[in-house]
Parts: sequence; structure tokens; C-alpha cells
Amino acid sequence: MERICVFCGSNPGRNGAFSAAARATGRLLAEEGITLVYGGGLTGLMGAVADGALAAGGRVIGIIPQSMNLPRVVHEGLSELVVVQTMHERKAAMAHLSDAFIALPGGLGTFDELFETLTWSQLGYQAKPIGLLNIDGYFNPLVGLIDHAVAYGFVQPHHRNVFAAAEEAADLLATLRAFQHPSLSSKWTELHP
Repeated sequence: MERICVFCGSNPGRNGAFSAAARATGRLLAEEGITLVYGGGLTGLMGAVADGALAAGGRVIGIIPQSMNLPRVVHEGLSELVVVQTMHERKAAMAHLSDAFIALPGGLGTFDELFETLTWSQLGYQAKPIGLLNIDGYFNPLVGLIDHAVAYGFVQPHHRNVFAAAEEAADLLATLRAFQHPSLSSKWTELHP
């Protein structure tokens, strides 16, 4: 893996462990020679993961829509900044440039990025590893919701295996490196009830 896209919040959240883990994740990627691809933001966990990578001598590519390319919003110390027109182009560019994805805690934007990536994997549009860095159990309710959807027949059990979760960045990175995309059958089990 040469490049990993990190999805995460533009806010720091209410738990200091989130920012510390974001910085540590950025540092780990840099130490492993992996380029960080992310949304280009300066604040919150986005800024922390970029700062962690940059402080360790890593390469960081930010991708940001023109409407957000503003002082105090965009990180100005990046190795490379790609400015696109729309949020759709941002997500497509992040996916195109990356070999894997890691989600750290975040809000609706992070969930949007994560679920689009999960959906692409489910549909076979991409087979790149996807991981959740489950800091302090942040993603437990989300994983529970996906398991709930499996139990109710809205997500196929084998589609549950398109992502992994771990509490430590090093463990998650090792899992992503060993990831084998599951052989997926059709999303649709019944076209006609």
C-alpha cells in the first residue's frame, strides 16, 4: 500500500483520545512510508492526522472543493493540495488516489464518505481494504447498526466482511495489509418476492 485515504471529522470531538489517535495514525503512515490522502482540512481530526504525518516527514495530499479552499479551513502546509469543484469530485479523487481507506471518528461527512466507499465495495466497484479505527468504541453503534441490517436481511452476511475494525492504528494497518476482498455474490438475493 502506497497511499491510504483517511476519513475523519473536521471537529476534534469531546474525547482527547480522538485527536491523539489521529496524530498517531498520521505519524504511523509516515513512518511506514505511506502517503496520507485526506480531505485537506486544517481543523479537528483532519488537521491532527495531517499534522502527525507531516511532523514525521510524511507526504500528505489534501483534496478539497473550491468552496472550502479558504484560510483557516484548508491546511496550507500539505505536500500537495488538489482543488476540485464539488464534494462528489472530492470523494472520487480520494478514492482514485488511494489503495485503502481508514475511517476515524467523525460526523455526517465522515459517514457519507465511509458509506459510499462501503457501497462501492459491496457492488464490486472497488475492492480496496476499508478499516474503522474504533477509538474508545466510537464505531460500536455503527457496526451494531450494520449487524442489525444483516440480521434483518437488508445487508448480505458476506457484505459485512468488506470492512475491518480495530482499536489501534498499527493493528488496523496490519489487518488492511492482509485484507482479501470477499468473493461477493449479488447484492440482490431476490429480484421478485
